[in-house]
Amino acid sequence: MENIVIGIEGLVGSGKTSICRELLSKIPNSVIMHGGNLYRGIVYAFMSKNKNIKELKNVDITKVMKELDVKIELENNETVIYVGNEKIDEEKLQNKETSMAVSVASNIANNVELFIFARNIINNLKEKYNVIVSGRALMEIYPDLDYHFFITASLEERAKRKLNQYNGEVSLEELKEHIAKRDELQEKSGFYKIYPNTITVDVTECKTALESTDKVCECIKETETIYCN
Repeated sequence: MENIVIGIEGLVGSGKTSICRELLSKIPNSVIMHGGNLYRGIVYAFMSKNKNIKELKNVDITKVMKELDVKIELENNETVIYVGNEKIDEEKLQNKETSMAVSVASNIANNVELFIFARNIINNLKEKYNVIVSGRALMEIYPDLDYHFFITASLEERAKRKLNQYNGEVSLEELKEHIAKRDELQEKSGFYKIYPNTITVDVTECKTALESTDKVCECIKETETIYCN
């Protein structure tokens, strides 16, 4: 039977990555493509060259990816990012500076070729696996998604969840301001679109990633090819 593709989008800090990792243990023969991390890897590599993020205006982001030798590989059923021979860890990809720069870059760079590149990766993965994709503009990247989820939560709750990630480097109020600004940039980029087939899941009241994932699983219909354990 044909494998399927599940897209997980959502507001900044809503727990998309955690939900994807929980789904990995619930969806048989599945892998995660961290699409957002590919973009983060490109931006991280670009900034590591002491470049101004505004230099990416109207630039084909795939050219930057190739010039900086940014690659996406599959390891332990999840995609990881390499710059040259160095694997870039999650902390560097998710830090405050990279996150804000990504929100700016996605609003000014030319993403068309990168979307095609990502679509080809998903198609290649789908030949062997059920694919869980996390990222932005997933319906534009892959219009044939079998499920398109948009994860939401209150600003207050999202800031609280992000607080631990930054290890006390910023206050709750600073985080709320930071997340609100990123939300604004994402909306300007057109990355918070809701489509007729989009399933919106509010996880504000969920205490754990597993609870959030269970809400997603409730929306996945059991079929001959896919189910949530």
